[in-house]
Amino acid sequence: MQLRNSNIAKLADETFDVLVIGGGINGASAAAALAGKGVKVALIDRGDFAGSTSMHSSNLVWGGIKYMESYDFSLVRKLCKSRNHLIKSYPSTVQEIRFLTTITRGFRYHPRYLWAGTWLYWLMGNGATRLPTFLAPAAIKAREAIIDTREAVGGFEYSDAYLHDNDARFVFNFVRNALNYGAVAANYVESLGARRENGSWITRARNVMDDSRFEIRAKVLINAAGPWVDQHNELTGQQTQHHHAYSKGVHLIVPRLTDSRRVLAFFADDGRLFFVIPMGQRTCIGTTDTRMESPEVHVTDEDVAFVLDNINRRLNLAKPLGREDIIATRCGVRPLAVKASAGGDRDFLQLSRKHAIDTDETEAHLSIFGGKLTDCLNVGEEIVAEVKRLGVTVPYPDYRWYGEPPESVRQEFLHQARLMDLDAMTSPEASEPLTTRLWRRYGTHALDMLEEIREDPRQGELLIEGTEYIRCELRQAQRREMITRLEDFLRRRSKISLVASNEQIRHSPGLLEACEILFGDQAQARYDEYFADVPDRTPEALSPAALADNPAHSESLKW
Repeated sequence: MQLRNSNIAKLADETFDVLVIGGGINGASAAAALAGKGVKVALIDRGDFAGSTSMHSSNLVWGGIKYMESYDFSLVRKLCKSRNHLIKSYPSTVQEIRFLTTITRGFRYHPRYLWAGTWLYWLMGNGATRLPTFLAPAAIKAREAIIDTREAVGGFEYSDAYLHDNDARFVFNFVRNALNYGAVAANYVESLGARRENGSWITRARNVMDDSRFEIRAKVLINAAGPWVDQHNELTGQQTQHHHAYSKGVHLIVPRLTDSRRVLAFFADDGRLFFVIPMGQRTCIGTTDTRMESPEVHVTDEDVAFVLDNINRRLNLAKPLGREDIIATRCGVRPLAVKASAGGDRDFLQLSRKHAIDTDETEAHLSIFGGKLTDCLNVGEEIVAEVKRLGVTVPYPDYRWYGEPPESVRQEFLHQARLMDLDAMTSPEASEPLTTRLWRRYGTHALDMLEEIREDPRQGELLIEGTEYIRCELRQAQRREMITRLEDFLRRRSKISLVASNEQIRHSPGLLEACEILFGDQAQARYDEYFADVPDRTPEALSPAALADNPAHSESLKW
């Protein structure tokens, strides 16, 4: 908590070039880009970083192949280039993965027509991935015996990418980089609105953890509040060209359905793409696409039934998936950027996830609408350009603010790890060697963890049973990751609550020790807070009828 407390004091005492409100992917990438290029930046979020849309994605980094159907080729081209750049910049985290798509009888397009589309998609991505392949039903069955091919008329394989760790961890690493570059960031700090005064923005802020109030001063204000951009603009009196439409997406996490490392893709009953996505020892299935009037959403019985019905009709399972198989749920909204002047007769399912930045030059205010993980580097660069246009000095405009550490640093880490035989300490249940995981999650700071293990071998021991976390990772998280509540660690810095049920987590013998490392004398309080049986703690929980059949842990929805 020391990092957060010291940063809150700085927020109140200092004057910033830019204040970013919202720590999802748009706000995190904007803060990292600005800070890396030398701009004095502050970042706040009224919940935890990546606490809303950015932790409810499909964990995919893809070029938007579905937008080809609406002929939005310029967007597809841009997203493919962004995907390629992320793969190159984050080789340990963003990795190519094959998508196997099955087309059933009666679908609106013949599979060979769609296969031809994947070649165009491949070309639009500069041929940076493996070649697409057409598949007859027998070939689909040979690759994935679990697929029910009785109604299949063909299919194809093509490549996109996915996040090896969870989406929220990817977002937080941008926040961590912003901190490394001198930004001042704090989670659980709410903006109560802002006013323009003498050429600066004065934002009224509230520390959510103790209800204390203070003011933050900045020359430029960036509204990156994700689905709540419109609501915050009402607090500041901003009129914008865009606003948000909302689409609810629900995923279910279930036991692993197939050992293969590929995404299975189908077209669901409503016509949209539907995925079976590998997640280590688990499988993520979904998603739904339901138009909503507000960003506050929760999982309903209808959502669960839709996902289970679609998956059970498309896979040959020894036993159909039921509610009792659900380990966790993911539920969030996609904020879709829509021009305020546009009509309301467009096909909702054809709205894209492209971002838009509205700039009020007179008042030095920016609003970021829409967006997705794939486009995060573009958002960062565009925000820097806009801030510079508003008169803020950017001392290091050419600095590369993203990407993994240099290869020389990685080789030094791997050499030290080999000398101490680090991989021999890997848990038997782990999905990958310890060296691979520590480098991907911590980069340069993984070298510090090797030193801790050399000094005290217990630091390399598994701490929380049923997970892959070792003791020194908790020490690292306590110092550098601003974990304020237990959920921040279990769901967003890690993906423990996505792959383990509440009961498994509660009875893990190392969890209380983890809390002691993370929270010190507040350990028991934070433990009790997480497991408290309070209905409004899990607003995306299933309805009472569904809960009677399903003890799964559902994540709370905050930003």
